[in-house]
Amino acid sequence: MEAFLVSTLAVAIGELGDKTQLLALVLAARYRRPVSVILGIVAATLANHALAGFVGAWLRDLLTSQLLRWLVGASFLAIAAWALVPDRLDETLSVNGRRSAFLVTLVAFFFAEMGDKTQIATLTLAARYDSLMMVVAGTTLGMLCADVPAVLIGNATRAIPLRVVRLASAALFAALGAAALLFF
Repeated sequence: MEAFLVSTLAVAIGELGDKTQLLALVLAARYRRPVSVILGIVAATLANHALAGFVGAWLRDLLTSQLLRWLVGASFLAIAAWALVPDRLDETLSVNGRRSAFLVTLVAFFFAEMGDKTQIATLTLAARYDSLMMVVAGTTLGMLCADVPAVLIGNATRAIPLRVVRLASAALFAALGAAALLFF
C-alpha cells in the first residue's frame, strides 16, 4: 500500500503545472469531449508508466540495494531540481479536427510523457518498490488527480500560481530523495 500511496502523491504533485496538464486543457478546449480526452489520458498513462515501471523493476533486480538506494535518492533530488523549471506546452503539437479526441489524446500524452519527470519518477518508484502493479496504479492515479480537473474545469487552473505549484512539487521530490538516502 505504501508503494501505491507514495506513487500517487509524488506524481499528483509533480504533475501540477506540467506540460501534460496544459495539454489536457488544450485538448479539452479543442474537442469539448471530456470523457474521450480523459480515457485517452488513462490509456496513454497506463502504457507509458507500465513501460517505465518495467524498466525500473529490471533495474531493481540488476543493481545492489546500496547502489539502488543512492540512485533512487539522487534521482528524486534531480527531479526536485527539474520541477523548478517551468514547463510550457510544445507548440509543435497540431490538433486535427477530423481525428478522434481519444486517439489524439492517447498519442499526444504518450509522447509528451516520454522522458518527462513523472515517467522518471515512475521508473524510480518501480526500482524502489517490489509491487510494480501498485506503482503503476499509483502513478496513473496521480496523473489523473492532476489532469482530470484540468479537463473538467478548464481555465480554473490558471488561478493557481504555477510558481507555488513548482516549488511545492520540488519540495516533495526533495523530501522523497532525502528520505530515500537516509532511511531506505
